[in-house]
Amino acid sequence: MPELPEAETIVRGLRSTVLGETVLRAMVLRPDVLRQPGPEFRARVRGRRMESVRRRGKNIVVGLDDGRALVVNLGMTGRLLPFRRPPRGRARPGHPAVRFALGGGGALFYDDVRRFGTVEALDGDVWEARSRAMGPEPLSDSFGARQLHEACLRSRAPIRSWLLDQKRIAGIGNIYANEALFLAGVRPTRAALSLSADEAAALHRSLKLVLERAIEAGGTTLRDYRDATGAEGGFGRNLSVYGRVKKPCRVCGSAIERTVISRRSAFLCPQCQPDG
Repeated sequence: MPELPEAETIVRGLRSTVLGETVLRAMVLRPDVLRQPGPEFRARVRGRRMESVRRRGKNIVVGLDDGRALVVNLGMTGRLLPFRRPPRGRARPGHPAVRFALGGGGALFYDDVRRFGTVEALDGDVWEARSRAMGPEPLSDSFGARQLHEACLRSRAPIRSWLLDQKRIAGIGNIYANEALFLAGVRPTRAALSLSADEAAALHRSLKLVLERAIEAGGTTLRDYRDATGAEGGFGRNLSVYGRVKKPCRVCGSAIERTVISRRSAFLCPQCQPDG
């Protein structure tokens, strides 16, 4: 599932391709990806200029010239693919759900194999209210180790589950939660409130490091993720624990283990992440 680094990579690619473009019309090919009626969605984006492209958590947010926001959550397999000219033949996306015809002659596709993602056009105040309900951005200057520790002290949830809660911290998913916990030496099953101030500081550093490195690599492609050019992310080769069950730890050589927390897999090194 695309997480913060993947969404950020796509946003940076879209800024160089669709920023300033006008949406001539939107063709909804798979209505189940919309969170609002198709006619309403089409009317809200028709004729609107794309004035900004940014990210909030795992969401891609395109600011329109009337103050509304085109909000795309990629779900598990969603992709946003811009084309300077309408694609033909093999270049066409394989599972298009929404197609935006652009004033410059190009097109922007929302493509989604499993269609767990969502697309919607929201009034500005509605989007801002939803954004305020999310947790802080982990890469923001205002989110420090002390804020992380104080928030953890209020929860008995396993720290891996705590990191996945978008109301506590925005943008973290299972891949980068597991990787950051490994780098910090914290076992994913630990209760959030059990972390000491030093452990929280280590986790804070690890989160920023892992996310920044993943963004530099263009994200992680396990199966479906592609950036705005259609390229795979390159961070997969750097994963330390995620998906590496029974493979040797890159630090100590111990076999990586898998456990299940809230019906989702978590990965750890039993030596580097001792039971605290």
